Amino acid sequence: MENYISDKAKIGSNVSFGKFVVIEDDVVLGDNCIIGHNVIIHKGSKVGNNVRIDDNTVVGKQPMRAVNSIFKDEKELPPAIVGEGCLIGAGVIVYCGCEIGEKTLIADLATVRENVTIGSKTIIGRGVAVENFCKVGSNCKLETNVYLTAYSEVEDNVFIAPGVVTSNDNFAARSKERYNHFKGVTVKKGGRIGAQATILPGKIINEDGFVAAGSVVTKDVQKEIIVAGNPAKELRKVPEDQLLKNQ
Repeated sequence: MENYISDKAKIGSNVSFGKFVVIEDDVVLGDNCIIGHNVIIHKGSKVGNNVRIDDNTVVGKQPMRAVNSIFKDEKELPPAIVGEGCLIGAGVIVYCGCEIGEKTLIADLATVRENVTIGSKTIIGRGVAVENFCKVGSNCKLETNVYLTAYSEVEDNVFIAPGVVTSNDNFAARSKERYNHFKGVTVKKGGRIGAQATILPGKIINEDGFVAAGSVVTKDVQKEIIVAGNPAKELRKVPEDQLLKNQ
């Protein structure tokens, strides 16, 4: 048998399946979905109408816990939810306990961990990693190979260029004290971060703040200000015609 589709799954109309697909118990698949080869959709996952899921992708994966992980076993996570009109690329892993808004694109090889929410019409680029307990808003762009560390929040209309790295651990994995101080980054509405920038733990990029490419952000970035360098320092104001309110 090429495919396994549980009798307990609810499959909408006009759904197409590739070969070697696994659809587990209590999965809900909406109408007009396109499911590629070797796709696994785990128990209870909910997928809206008009969703495309490409080859070798996993939806609703349960997390693994290393013995020294900072994340401890928790009560059973809710199913993954993929909103209507989403495009999920090849080789993507979407964990259980995450929710993806409508018309969002999750590109090839991206990973979206548990306890994550992503808004609508957002682009999660190729190879992006969105870690645990993150919130990403609507109309955002996280481009190729962005690393969004756990406990981070990205508000609406944020742009994060390729290769940006964020961090949540000022103790760099030394001392038990670090467990009390984990803090991700916050990018407020309209914030922008240039290619290969590094944002240190707990830092806030305020509304329409702009981090230049290659910068290392060690202090909060003020509203409508461009910062650059290592460590990043104020360069000038964001031009008026570049502010989100004027787009």
